[in-house]
Amino acid sequence: MLPQGNGWVSCFSFLLLGTYSVAVARNANTLLQLSPQGYFSSLQPGRASLVYFSRDVSPGVRLFLEQLENSVGALQDYGISVVKVNCLEDVSRYCGKENALMKAYLFRGNVLLREFPTDALFDVNAIVANTLFALLFNEVKYITTLVELQNLENSLKGRSNVVFAYVPAIGTPEHRAVMEAAFVYGTAHQFVLTTEAAVAKDIGHEDSDALSARLFFCHCQRVPDLTQPCRRTPMVQSVTTLNIHTYLKLMAAPIVTEVAEDPEKVSTVHLQLGLPLVFILSQKETYEVDKRTAEFVAWQLLGKAGVVLLSRDSVDLNVLLRSNVAFKTAEEGVPIKYLVLEDTDEIIALVEDKIKGEQILEDEDEGDSNDQDIQDDQVMEAVYRDRKRELPLELIRTLTEETFNAALTETAHMVVLFYASWEAVSLTMLQSYVEVAVALKGTQGISLAKVNCWDWPDVCMKQNVTQFPVTKMYEKGARSVTYTGMLGTAELLRFLKLSSISCPVKLTTIEEVDKYLSGEVHADSSSYHSTSVLGIFHPSMKEAREAFVEAGNVLRGHVTTGLYAEDDALVLAHKYAVPLPALLLARREDRRIDSVPLSKQSALDIVQTIRSQLLDTFPEITVENLPDYLSLEKPLLILFNDGGLNQSLRMEMLSLANGKGHEAFLTCWMNLKNTPVGRGVLKAYFSTPPPLPLLAWVNLHSGGQVFAFPSDQPVTETNVLSWLEKLKAGLEIPSATLSDEAWKPPLPAYNFLRMMEAALPKFTVHTVYSRGGTDELQQAEEVSEEKSTVREEQVEELGLEAEEGQSPGRDLRGTVPRLAGREKPPKRHTEL
Repeated sequence: MLPQGNGWVSCFSFLLLGTYSVAVARNANTLLQLSPQGYFSSLQPGRASLVYFSRDVSPGVRLFLEQLENSVGALQDYGISVVKVNCLEDVSRYCGKENALMKAYLFRGNVLLREFPTDALFDVNAIVANTLFALLFNEVKYITTLVELQNLENSLKGRSNVVFAYVPAIGTPEHRAVMEAAFVYGTAHQFVLTTEAAVAKDIGHEDSDALSARLFFCHCQRVPDLTQPCRRTPMVQSVTTLNIHTYLKLMAAPIVTEVAEDPEKVSTVHLQLGLPLVFILSQKETYEVDKRTAEFVAWQLLGKAGVVLLSRDSVDLNVLLRSNVAFKTAEEGVPIKYLVLEDTDEIIALVEDKIKGEQILEDEDEGDSNDQDIQDDQVMEAVYRDRKRELPLELIRTLTEETFNAALTETAHMVVLFYASWEAVSLTMLQSYVEVAVALKGTQGISLAKVNCWDWPDVCMKQNVTQFPVTKMYEKGARSVTYTGMLGTAELLRFLKLSSISCPVKLTTIEEVDKYLSGEVHADSSSYHSTSVLGIFHPSMKEAREAFVEAGNVLRGHVTTGLYAEDDALVLAHKYAVPLPALLLARREDRRIDSVPLSKQSALDIVQTIRSQLLDTFPEITVENLPDYLSLEKPLLILFNDGGLNQSLRMEMLSLANGKGHEAFLTCWMNLKNTPVGRGVLKAYFSTPPPLPLLAWVNLHSGGQVFAFPSDQPVTETNVLSWLEKLKAGLEIPSATLSDEAWKPPLPAYNFLRMMEAALPKFTVHTVYSRGGTDELQQAEEVSEEKSTVREEQVEELGLEAEEGQSPGRDLRGTVPRLAGREKPPKRHTEL
């Protein structure tokens, strides 16, 4: 037994040790304060330190010091000290520097690496991101163009992979996450960073967005041939440190794992990270085909699920022989599903539907969902699921009733979005509108604004806005132009750039005409249009010239038009062998100029002529241009292909398109890589789609019959024409016949008038006073009640008519009563 005195000593020592440990833990996140001499004498070779030289503590400096102290723990995790040097005496050249209070300094040992303006270190994320970025300057490559990324990929092919990150700005939480990942994984992969939105979009990722950070994994180590591109796999999750860590672990896993054991015992990194496993059940006879299938599926599901090739010959599976796929989830106790699937698309859909279902469940578990606000509509569902995303609206001015008219005169072109803050399509358009504002940032003469018609209905009514969203461009001294295209960013940006150009452009000399046709006029907008239209008129052709000017105003935003009406117009007419009045169309892609005489000279006829001339002879059908070609009401001879067309196939199809007498049908093609919805079209046409390329005859406007060109014949002009003759003679059997039923919305439109009536309070029937007695008064009340009943029935009938005649949820009338009639007060939308 220890003596009593020693016991007190031991107890005291334990308390002292505990107090010291608590103090150390507390001081680990405390900003170290030193004198200049103490700081420089404590510097160790190779150790980094972030230091701020302080003299007087002003309110602005106090806020910076708070953020600097908050970053101590985060930077210490990377071996970086954070110090505040008190400049009580001017003994250091940093203390005596001009504007020293506005800068922080990063040292490695006693070597100065970087000076930071304190404005750039506005919070903990910015401090950590900028500090790590400076330390990893030689390890993390910063690029500004796609060519730089491609050159870097080429230099690393066969040796290393590339992690490419796009962040909207330096110092954001996403920038910090990328830098922290680069600090940990920089020896395993080459990290590349950019803040240029154009580079992220040039990569070709469909969901590229100028507003959110993106991360891509470039698989260059697997590419020994310099002529082959590196595969790029986007990270679909948000850019956070944890998500990047998970993502990089998945990228490092084998593309396909081959096993020969019970699937219940198989475990991979995917299951450990909560992702499912897809087993491709293989046999010895079909091993090579199954392996290619597994690799194809694995690349499609990379980062979403693991793919395992399981040999049935080595494992005794008690399942149906025709089962070809097994699906194993990460949840414990959930049995493996053995399935019989037709193609790889079903495997991919199986995984993606499961992921989507889990995301929906997570959203619903958050507790603030309101199923009454969700329609069975993809746009509304997408907006609802994305409801917590905040949009940077700083680049868009908010207009009110007081500021609207004045704002229209402040700039050459004012673009205004009229929208409703509660309506799904409006909110979708607002996202595209913000992306356009980012793209046009710094552009002279174009400003963007918005008006919430829910708050300012009078402004919208005066501007003849009867549905929303509506985008209009106002020009000083001219009428406004209304955008009627798709809601995507690229389409709206193209419209605004072309609308800012005067239509038509007045040209006065032959030299100006040559520059216009060659694209030198408005060259900065040449990427937004491939064809320029020039109208040639003799000065005496006043009516035709005025009709062309009117047509140019109608087509403004869709094509650039020019006007030449000088005395020497006949010189141009002789040069291009066309009688006046005429149109010249400069097609820059084909480097040719076509001439078209104007036989009909009304504004409407000129518009129709120009629109028909803008259509391609052998177009690639996309979602955007499909309505233009369907409006021709011609049968389609359409070629489906998984990628671009080779030269021989293109020449055969062009011969068909340009053939004499082939104007009765439209020869076109669809690239399923550019337009993935085409795969759904093929499934609608054929129960089992034939191999690609596939040529089909589709008559949408007469009978809806679909015919497939024989797959055993090469696609040549001779073979196709022979096949078309058999179709006309009725010797071919259609592969499918499309239904002629009208496509309707999945749910009926909101009946605003009925909601109005339901929301109105039940007022007492107005009493009719007269000189008569009580009997007359009672009779008057009965008549009034009958009229009230009739009025209610008429309102309901009007509501039904409005429901049939208006687009769902888009008309302004009835908006306020609908929201007022809810059981609980509506949540005011806070600009997303």
